[in-house]
Amino acid sequence: ACLRRMLRIAHEDGRIQHVPKIRFLKEPPARKGFLELEKFNELLALLPTCLQPLILLLYYCGLRVDEGRQIEWPQVDLDARLIRLEQEQTKTDEARTVPLPAPLVMMLRAIEPKTGKVFDDTNLRNEWQIACAACGLGTRTLVKPENGNAWYKYRGLLVHDLRRSAVRNLVNAGVPERVAMQISGHKTRAVFDRYHIVSTTDVTKAMSRLELSSDRSVTVSAKKTKRLSASRSQ
Repeated sequence: ACLRRMLRIAHEDGRIQHVPKIRFLKEPPARKGFLELEKFNELLALLPTCLQPLILLLYYCGLRVDEGRQIEWPQVDLDARLIRLEQEQTKTDEARTVPLPAPLVMMLRAIEPKTGKVFDDTNLRNEWQIACAACGLGTRTLVKPENGNAWYKYRGLLVHDLRRSAVRNLVNAGVPERVAMQISGHKTRAVFDRYHIVSTTDVTKAMSRLELSSDRSVTVSAKKTKRLSASRSQ
């Protein structure tokens, strides 16, 4: 993309006569990992208490893990249920305000002392993999090389998939997409769309809503026709 932009500017400045055609590689398919609330609560209960506030933040608000790690207590307003992310803490270099869900506010109120970093990420990767394996969201396979120490190979849900869950949940709850993008920190619609996962359940519910709306329209229309016929007969 940078090279194509450079060539176009060079063409506009008259430095080259023609702009060669640059074809982008095909985007890899977006990950489909997301969690329904019931399964998320099951996973949350398997994680150490110290990690639960961070995981709640990622699931409900869609922050990036690195953004959550940097938050300090002066940035948190528990009464207003808001966190202020500074410009230098975000990937987009834009400050933003993030609302907090009630369960997370309750957890944060119980934390003492309220100094330094807000969210603990001690041994996050390993504890996440263990919890996911315990509730069927991933697998851990012990690898024993001939030379070297044994280690676990993990396949399954990633911490970053909580960001996809947050985007999906916000939109499905009726939050305007522009507001959801502001909360999660997505700068472009194209990237936001890759995070907005649509499940089979979502599609089924959409058709149910359409049918319900159609039934109501038919009922209202029938009532109007009946009233009109009655008034004419009179």
